[in-house]
This record gives sequence, structure tokens and C-alpha cells, in this order.
Amino acid sequence: MYPHVFPIEDWPIVHLNNDRTEFLKQLKAFTTERILDITGDKLSDEIAKTIFKERIRIKEEPWKVDPPDERGFWGKIRKKLVKQSLDKEGAVAADNNREIVERIVDRYAEEIVGNFKIPTFRFARKFLTIFFKRLLNTAAGRNHRRIWGTRHQLQEKIVTLGEIDALRSLTQKGTVVLVPTHFSNLDSILIGYALDSIGLPAFSYGAGLNLFNEGILAYFMNRLGAYRLDRRKKNLFYLETLKAFSNLTIQRGVHSLFFPGGTRERSGAIENKLKMGLLGTAVEAQRALYQQEKDTKIFIVPLVLDYHFVLEAKALIDQYLKREGKERYLDSGRDFLSFRKVTKFFWETFSESNEIVLSFGKPIDVLGNFVNEEGDSLDRWGKVIQLKEYFISDGIVKSDLQRDEEYTKILARVIVDRFHKENVVLNSHVVAYTAFNILRKQNNDLDLFGVLRLPPEDYKISYEIFVSAVEALQERLLLMEQKDEIKLSEAVKGSSIDLVKGGIKNLGLYHVDEPLKFDKEGNIISQDFKLLFYYHNKLEGYNLAKYVQWDNFEIQLVQ
Repeated sequence: MYPHVFPIEDWPIVHLNNDRTEFLKQLKAFTTERILDITGDKLSDEIAKTIFKERIRIKEEPWKVDPPDERGFWGKIRKKLVKQSLDKEGAVAADNNREIVERIVDRYAEEIVGNFKIPTFRFARKFLTIFFKRLLNTAAGRNHRRIWGTRHQLQEKIVTLGEIDALRSLTQKGTVVLVPTHFSNLDSILIGYALDSIGLPAFSYGAGLNLFNEGILAYFMNRLGAYRLDRRKKNLFYLETLKAFSNLTIQRGVHSLFFPGGTRERSGAIENKLKMGLLGTAVEAQRALYQQEKDTKIFIVPLVLDYHFVLEAKALIDQYLKREGKERYLDSGRDFLSFRKVTKFFWETFSESNEIVLSFGKPIDVLGNFVNEEGDSLDRWGKVIQLKEYFISDGIVKSDLQRDEEYTKILARVIVDRFHKENVVLNSHVVAYTAFNILRKQNNDLDLFGVLRLPPEDYKISYEIFVSAVEALQERLLLMEQKDEIKLSEAVKGSSIDLVKGGIKNLGLYHVDEPLKFDKEGNIISQDFKLLFYYHNKLEGYNLAKYVQWDNFEIQLVQ
């Protein structure tokens, strides 16, 4: 455990919560002006469009967490638009429209902005530590006959590695925006625990509005700095309020976390396309700080999460295949979590030699340049550059949304590149990638959906052939690590025999139908091709097929 860089009373998120009322006023005013500027003389049309979308949402996608006056609120907005704006002209219509915008923004802002309570945070920190340690030691006790022993330490199971010292330094020199990959609803919990374990202050982060509904989870979410996201709302007013919230909190120095992929990656692959909305708020916030003649730097830190198995994998890959295959695929997955599933997930994670890895990447500035521990931006040759100069036009820092959009695209490309280079390959990833490629080679006359429809008994491969294929993949991965193109866990660097045995064991710990397992004769079989495809995808995007020629292996079906 690391010492905390700041006492909790000095955390930026605590200051924001203490100033919540004033911040809400600032957020509403900022968002209103931004919307008026964007819409211009099309404001009435945009209001009408928003009313229509919201009434459809209320009818077709109602949630328990929705306020009871939803229909009444939008009914009143509609009446005000029809009676006081559409049949008026000039300044009268403009004033009425402005009032409508303020009312809508006020509603969205009150919904989005969260709270942070120090006593609740301290309790949650203690609870999670006890929960994880108890589960870890109980899982260890299953094999070592000890319940409260110290052999298995929590930090050995939730592994944090990478640029931790730089991250700790930068939180004291500017504002950090953490951009993680996203695979599970447990990501936020694990990241929050990891950040606390390395001594960082709490980060502001977004969570689905549905998680604020009721029960113990909602209690904590409402008090631990989470702001509310409602992905059903896709209208301009809501999106601009959300982006304004992110922009202004970053300007205030609140360290932030958001998933740039937007939602959990259904395929299991590392994200290669990012959402520009929230990511762009970091660029705008940096420019705004320079306009205010502040030298505060914003630092972007990629974070890659690596699991041997993902809690919601079966449901996620079903959703992905349904989206991609349409009528060629039948959806059988349900994305449902329960305390029993979460407990089982952590039980299996903490048993045997399993782990969850959080790889903190090299910090960059909002233009994608690397930064050192002092916060200096560096060019490709390691020379210090002045970031502020990239926001100057005609001798002054100017607002230029088109330029900011281009900077955001550059930043997104760099983050995707860093995701792939900071990814830590686990032994389970290697065996899944190897097995699925051999499966495809055995059935190269079928497309993906044809392969996924095969009965499991059609797939069986000899142990010797499998190990040979793993060795070839291992050789390429080791070379890639030497070139800083990827990171490898120690298990992947060891013997191919241990890699195969450990990878197959880890991959089969959680799921009822195992993606890979040994049969009685020691051959490799799969009980679930979809899950195998999901875990195989973690190594997609590296062009490995170019270097590992599956044709070189004599694929032997074992009878």
C-alpha cells in the first residue's frame, strides 16, 4: 500500500461537493449559453425534437429510477413551446425559448451531478478491503486449509503495475483524467479500489442511472462521487449538459475517470474506436484554462484491465454476435448480475494462482504527447514543448471548436495505440487465441457464425499440436514485448507446457460450460465456442495471423 498523496479533506472532489450548489449554478449557466450558441435560429426545432425523443423514451424505455413527474414535466414543456414560442415572434419567442432551455438544463443538471460523502467513502474503503480479504483467504483456505492466513495477499490478486509513480506525481501537479478499457460492470469498483491502494484521491466517474435505483449499491453510488449517466437520452440538451459537467469539473481540478469506449466492449476485444464527446471535454477544458491564464495541465492516463474471465462474458458476446450477425444469430444471453454471481466471480479470481491486472499506461497530454513526472510535455525526441502554443491564434488563446475536434481525434488515436501497448497478456488469453484460430482453420469453409453453430463434439485437438501452436504464438509475443508493442505476464514468458496448463485452468474456473478444458485422454476440447471467441478477441488487433501461420500446423482431429 502507498501513502496517500493528499489528506481526504483536501481532495478536489471533496471541495466540489462542498461547493455543489454554486457549481450547479455555473453548470446550468454554461450549458444554457452553449446550447443557445449551437442552435441559433434552430432552437425551437431542437426543443421540439427533444420533447419528441423524451416522450418516446418514457413510453418505450421506462425505468424505476425515473422521477414520477416525467410525463407531466415534458407535457408542460410542450405546451409552453406551442403556446408561448411557436406562435410568437422576435424577442418574445427568444425569451420563452431561453426559459425552456433553462428548465430542461436545470432538470438534467440536477440528475447528473452526484455527491461525495467522506464518512461513506471511509466505510466503503473498509468494507471492500474486508470483503476482498475474507473472500481471498476463504478461497485460499479451500486449498491450504487456512481461513485467515497471510499467505495470499490481496495485492497479489488485484495487481497494479505500470506508471504508478508518475501518476502519483501528476495528481499533485495538475488534473488527471483516467481513461480505462471497459469489460465489466465491476470495472469501476476495481479501479476505485486500485486507486485508493496506490494512494490517490477519489476520482469523479460516471455510472449508469439504473444503478442508482435502490438498495445498497444505490446508497453508495449516490455518495461516492459518481455522476449519473442515462444512455437512453441522446438529445442535444442532455449531451451538452453532460459534456459541460465533465469540462467544468476538470477545470476545477477534479480528477476524472470515464470509459472512452462509451460502454462495455461486447466482443471482448480492446477498444479501437472511442467516443469523442467526453474525451473532447478534456481538450476544451485545457484550452479554457489557458484562456483564463492558468497554467494547470491536464494529464490523460490510459488504463488497461485484464481478466482471466469476465463476469458478464456470456451475455456480452451474445449481444455482440446478435448485433453483428442479425438474422444469422439467435441471442440467448441475459445481462443480469446478482450478489451470488459477483461473489462467485471474486471467489474464483482469488483462488489458485488467478489475478486481475490493472496496467496504468504512460501519461500523455491532451494532444497525445508523452509527459514526464514533472508534467512537462515531450515531443517524439524527448524535448520539452510548450503545450499552450498549440491553442494560440493571432497571438492569443482562442476558442476554436473545429481545432479542438481535430485535437480530440489525435488524442483518441494515441489512446487506442496505448491501450494495445499497455495490454498485459495473460496465459488464458494465449490459449483462447490459439484454440479459436485452430478451430477456424479446421473449419475454413465456414464463416464465423457457421463455426459458432458447430456442436462441441466436433472440436478436439491433440495436446502436442496445441502446445506447438502456443509456442509459435509465444515466440511472436516475446518479440513484440521487446519492441514495447505489448506487455506479457510472467506466466506467458515461462514454459509453453506450464502456459497451456495454467491458461486452460484459469479460463475454465468461472463458467459452467468451459471455453477450454482437457478431456480424459488429455486432448483439448471446448464446451462453448462463443466464450472461446470472446476471450480469443483480447489478442485481436495485433495482426498476429501475419506472423503465426496456422497453416504450418498439421491440424489433427483426434477420434
